[in-house]
Amino acid sequence: MTDATALPFATDIAPVTRADWLKLVEGVLKGAPYDKRLVTRTYEGLALDALPERKADAPIVAGRPAGAPWVISMRVDQTDAAEANAQALEDLDGGASGLALVFAASPSAHGFGLPEGTDLAVVLKDVLLDLIDVRIESGAFQGREDALAFADLVEARGFKPEGVSVSFGLDPLSDFAAHGTLPMAWPLLAKRFAETSAILAARGFAGPFARADGGIYHAAGASDAQELAAVLATMVAYLKAYAEAGIALEEAAGRIEAALVADVNQTATIAKFRAIRLLWAAVLRECGLPEKPLKLHGTTAWRSLTRRDPYVNLLRNTVAAFAAGVGGADSVTVLPFTQALGLPDAFARRLSRNTQVMLLEESNVHRVADPAAGAGAMEAHTDGLAAKAWDLFRTIEKRGGMADVLEDRWFKAEIAEVKAKRDADVATRKAPITGTSEFPILVQEVPEVLAPLSPTPAPVADGALAPYRIAEAFEALRDAAEAAPKAPVAFLATLGPVAAFTARATFAKNFFEAGGIAAPVPDGFADLDALVAAFKASGTPFACLVSSDEVYGAEGAAAAEALKAAGATAVWLAGKPAAELQATLAGVGVTDFIFAGCDALETLARAQVAAGIQ
Repeated sequence: MTDATALPFATDIAPVTRADWLKLVEGVLKGAPYDKRLVTRTYEGLALDALPERKADAPIVAGRPAGAPWVISMRVDQTDAAEANAQALEDLDGGASGLALVFAASPSAHGFGLPEGTDLAVVLKDVLLDLIDVRIESGAFQGREDALAFADLVEARGFKPEGVSVSFGLDPLSDFAAHGTLPMAWPLLAKRFAETSAILAARGFAGPFARADGGIYHAAGASDAQELAAVLATMVAYLKAYAEAGIALEEAAGRIEAALVADVNQTATIAKFRAIRLLWAAVLRECGLPEKPLKLHGTTAWRSLTRRDPYVNLLRNTVAAFAAGVGGADSVTVLPFTQALGLPDAFARRLSRNTQVMLLEESNVHRVADPAAGAGAMEAHTDGLAAKAWDLFRTIEKRGGMADVLEDRWFKAEIAEVKAKRDADVATRKAPITGTSEFPILVQEVPEVLAPLSPTPAPVADGALAPYRIAEAFEALRDAAEAAPKAPVAFLATLGPVAAFTARATFAKNFFEAGGIAAPVPDGFADLDALVAAFKASGTPFACLVSSDEVYGAEGAAAAEALKAAGATAVWLAGKPAAELQATLAGVGVTDFIFAGCDALETLARAQVAAGIQ
């Protein structure tokens, strides 16, 4: 038994320094460069060290009060008013503390939503509006009409406007980004926007009235810094509109809220939610105003949802919701895991609610205010994002403000540049998508939805920001494979002993199945004749050699020649052997090589042709 007296107290143990960690890391890296393995580079150009120093005495980023839960805000997006009402009541009964009225014209509607002119009295029948948080998500410059319709309902039902917690969501600049054009010159629209807020304030509502929503920019491919800069520039544009309407700046600042997207990168999301508060505080200081907490909403990312293996979306949503809550969001909406398939049913919505209920009621992640404060990695990421976003915000302001950079399409071009880099990472699987580009499942039951999403995307106007999901290109390959008259198959020609081919056979199976091409892994073959016989029995013209480089050198050429003689119209190879061996194998008919880091999308498109898909 260990002598307890020999164990040191925690106070007797010397503090562990960065130098101590680096000594341990050197032993693991075995000479590999530190900055290649343990420094992450973001699309903003940040270089994030995995072992940063703790930031001593870091201030708390003021957000939601300590111990206060965030609002669980559920989307009301049914196209039928009565069904929307049933949906809302079920969500509230199941643990939701807020409702988001998503209109069909909203950029966040994703193919469904309340039709314009919907009778809100039916949608919100039996809903106690003074006990919940309400969000209005309009679009197509209909924010004024939707806001006033809700205000009319509140008064008709006898609720006191000041007692109703409602975010009216007036956001004409997001509508501009989504549509590419304005219905009138920006100064006139800004004046109308300020007038609408004044009408609502005069009727007794406390607001916030304006919303700067980063969702349209994130869905179009923006980096975190670009989303932050767009939100900040939009908030400043609304602040100016209020000031020009004669509203005092301090009152005007309180009329504006921000909305950000919570994505699957937990650290980046927490940093982004903290950074927007720092950025808004800087704007208030520049205006000579006292700092006040910003009302902040988070929605999980449309961009990261997948149609294939959609159950993985449950994990994505959990990480995103956790990060938004820890980052200080006042309210959070979790998109149901089937949102990319169609209109979610009651089961999908229940999981969306319960994801947050468990984080709050079981995990208690809301109990501590700003738990990320002081953590080196979190502080470095927060400060870096805030600095990059501030620089970009200043550039936007120098170019005339948010309306001008949308008008001249400069900001759209900036986002497209980042999107192209991300698309390249997705294509090469440097940014893997679990269940889609990595570890796909070819045969899986598709969850039910109330109505399928239209396979034809809505047309995008010239100059508008087009939302997309990063999995779409791989999903298109799967769709093409499943639409083929005959299911495509790749014959894996495993060479040598099991130990020689297992690793690459697993890689090749996952690689081909990401493109919808079945690739069963055989147990190995006694000789070349057995391999050829199995190939002929497979019924596919497409073969791929699978083994180690050593076995390729000894048996690869003969196997390729035998497969070609047996009728293979395409012989590929898993791996990237030395140039000399590649040349030898190419000389006997090996036409393509699959390996980690290759352009999987382009290669899989060729593989589908090789497998017989026209």
